[in-house]
Amino acid sequence: MQFFKKNSVKNLCLLGLMGSGKSVIGKELGKLHNIDFLDTDHIIEEETGKKIAFIFKNYGELYFRGIEERICLKLLERRNCVIALGGGSIVSRKVRELINKNSFSIYLKVDIKTLVDRIQNTRKRPLLNNVDRNEVLGRLYEQRKKFYNKANLIVENNFEKQEIVHKINSVIEKL
Repeated sequence: MQFFKKNSVKNLCLLGLMGSGKSVIGKELGKLHNIDFLDTDHIIEEETGKKIAFIFKNYGELYFRGIEERICLKLLERRNCVIALGGGSIVSRKVRELINKNSFSIYLKVDIKTLVDRIQNTRKRPLLNNVDRNEVLGRLYEQRKKFYNKANLIVENNFEKQEIVHKINSVIEKL
């Protein structure tokens, strides 16, 4: 990909709340540029042999965040990849520093109502089980927005995926 040759960054990194489309958009960007797509949530489940919901339920969020940070730091050292980071990984100072050093970051911004609609039928989101999803997503957004908003590119992801991929691609090809 010409982008990596012209710039000193190693990767494209997708940030955003759960349900923001990091995996969907990331897969498309990876295909478009014929580079690896890495999903930290998927890799956590692969490496631990456990579903994220199971880890949360049996070991707690703090334990999960430790695994997440370790895996994110390892992936962010790779080259020529599109990486979809877990929504909460951005809270880690070490992860943020490595994103800033090695990646072009893209925040997929989605309004809370759309997020709730997108994830209404899933049980795979441990932070959203048996709670008011609007309230929890709103709180998570408030806690994380200062980090998300420092991304190199902010894209409203309330549209069709091909439109979003085209918008991102048109920006990174000019860099």
